[in-house]
Amino acid sequence: MPDGAPDGLARAVRTYLDHLSVERGLADNTMSSYRRDLRRYLAFLRERGVAALDEVTEQVVADFLVRLREGDADHPALSATSAARTVVAVRGFHKFAVRDGLATADPAAAVKPPSPAKRLPKALPLADVEAILEAAGAAGTTLALRDRALLELLYGTGARISEAVGLDVDDLDLVDGTVLLRGKGSKERLVPLGSYAAEAVDGYLVRARPELATGTTPAGALFLNSRGGRLTRQSAWAVLVKAAERAGVTRDVSPHTLRHSFATHLLDGGADVRVVQELLGHASVTTTQVYTLVTVDNLREVFATAHPRARD
Repeated sequence: MPDGAPDGLARAVRTYLDHLSVERGLADNTMSSYRRDLRRYLAFLRERGVAALDEVTEQVVADFLVRLREGDADHPALSATSAARTVVAVRGFHKFAVRDGLATADPAAAVKPPSPAKRLPKALPLADVEAILEAAGAAGTTLALRDRALLELLYGTGARISEAVGLDVDDLDLVDGTVLLRGKGSKERLVPLGSYAAEAVDGYLVRARPELATGTTPAGALFLNSRGGRLTRQSAWAVLVKAAERAGVTRDVSPHTLRHSFATHLLDGGADVRVVQELLGHASVTTTQVYTLVTVDNLREVFATAHPRARD
């Protein structure tokens, strides 16, 4: 705790940190963050002449948040994410102080952590996606057939990587062209497979999976590794990265990139955001709407380059 911090405040913080360490068992790194954040908070209270917990007001806590975002002579300005972490520590401290009888009111309850800026999903251009899919199956080997089927399914359905590697053969209906995906919270959704993905998966099932299967293969597992076991998330990720390298795609690529690309390309093609929400398995349309920001950016770029009154 900082030199000169009022004894009561410093003692209350030490009590809270002991609670976090002993009763809640927080990890050492987390404890270090809490300790650093609350040390800075105590220094701010000392600067403001606050000598006791019940002298802290909501305005004081709000001013501390402003200081975090603006920085000072001793500290650089914090990002929204870092400032939010510090405010969470302060809110937890005051809530504990009231619950433990160290204070009569919680001045931090109404001070909300700043919301981090929305990070727009990074989607690949369609040409890059097609190049990756072609590169995945180019060798024509057993594993290449599997890789092409896996990536076609990821891009063709917008499935999460965990949903794809968890698929069983019986989850597929190649006649109707659908696949049953099990998402977060074991929620199920039936989504169209698409002709390219259906063809790739059918080719894998007929020509490749029987060669990969062994006597110890998990019953029904769809995507198998070279030893006959179920393909893992890590291995599926490696399949995509290697295919991107062979395709000459230099952007950072992950299985989630294909999911982002699936959603963005649908919206660019005129799909309704609520339909995309259902396909992605989002519980709220708000989660899906971040993709509409991407498509607006695309529209703005096209407008800026194509409209005679938009160009310089």
